[in-house]
Amino acid sequence: MSKIRAMITGVGGYVPDYVLTNHELETMIDTSDEWITTRTGIEERRILKGEGKGTSVMAIEAVKELLVKTSTNPEEIDLLICATVTPDRVFPATANIIATNVGAVNAFGFDVEAACSGFIYSLSTGSQFIETGKYKKVIIVGADKMSSIINYTDRTTCILFGDGAGAVLLEPTNEEYGIMDFIHKSDGSGVEYLHMKSGGSQSPASHRTVDAKEHFVFQEGVAVFKFAVTNMADYAAEVMKRNNLTANDIAWLVPHQANKRILDATARRMGIEDNKVMMNIQKYGNTTGGTIPLCLWDFESKLKKGDNIILAAFGGGFTWGSVYIKWAYDGK
Repeated sequence: MSKIRAMITGVGGYVPDYVLTNHELETMIDTSDEWITTRTGIEERRILKGEGKGTSVMAIEAVKELLVKTSTNPEEIDLLICATVTPDRVFPATANIIATNVGAVNAFGFDVEAACSGFIYSLSTGSQFIETGKYKKVIIVGADKMSSIINYTDRTTCILFGDGAGAVLLEPTNEEYGIMDFIHKSDGSGVEYLHMKSGGSQSPASHRTVDAKEHFVFQEGVAVFKFAVTNMADYAAEVMKRNNLTANDIAWLVPHQANKRILDATARRMGIEDNKVMMNIQKYGNTTGGTIPLCLWDFESKLKKGDNIILAAFGGGFTWGSVYIKWAYDGK
């Protein structure tokens, strides 16, 4: 009996209407459009506005689009996983809120918190439920409302992040398409370089933590850059090597959209040409769990059946990894 694989059969996405440009940021902090674009490649980012609107608002729209595009009845969905570090609430899982609001009443769901690696962690996790033959339709969502945990007086972080959501549908195939291989790693010693200090059980919210601005993202940029470039490239190269792939065999590298300098350095280290690197950081900034599915959403029309695609991510924790996909359909 041939092996069951999990293939991506559709992509949905959503970004908020409000555009926060570099020029607007110039009025908020000591920075400039030239300074931001030169160091990050970011020109603008989307921000979810409105009282009481959480990450699920964007994720629901992305999943609804996905269901329409793939002509999928939401009641057929078996499982929905949401990769996010900005859940609507500490509990219940944002995945459950999404599933209910899109009509996936027969699905169970849970959230994955792996920072910027969350989507690829979730993708490989969801693929296992398909490969066992247990489930037929699994939705993986990557979504974050980063504006909710960003200090807009801190120019080292507020220029980087935006809000957005992307989703993919996984279905089984007996052909040589889909998720072919993956590698995931983590290293908890990275906590000091990229974290949010308070809000968890170690340091619950209090007047002191709020006054000290401890509920915002903290990042030590130099250390994160070094770790990100090394690990994204090395493990993407490893997954290629063990599948007998060279840079010439790769149609697309889809890296987490953290910083254009990191993307460029990763591609160079892997020997991947610039025209094979998916990049939309200039439009959306770093949407954490949303970056990779939003890239697939933006570039879907350019994808061809049989394309070899490498996903690579690095996030707080530290978490990192790579996924090798053989694309299952023509995007057009």
